[in-house]
Amino acid sequence: MSITQTVEVPASHRLTIDVPYEIPAGPVILTFTPYYKNKGEFEDLLSVSNSTLDFWDNEDDEVWNNV
Repeated sequence: MSITQTVEVPASHRLTIDVPYEIPAGPVILTFTPYYKNKGEFEDLLSVSNSTLDFWDNEDDEVWNNV
């Protein structure tokens, strides 16, 4: 599951975020991707980050899901 939220980083660089209830309690990985005013640059980064998730969705490796 992947959820994207756009937030404004304040000058203090401290964020408080509400985590959606769809995300179970426990460890998560947060990825920070800078927003570029040229939307094409941002879409390229987002596309690459989403495509890398496909690597982990491999039916041949189902045996590892419960390890």
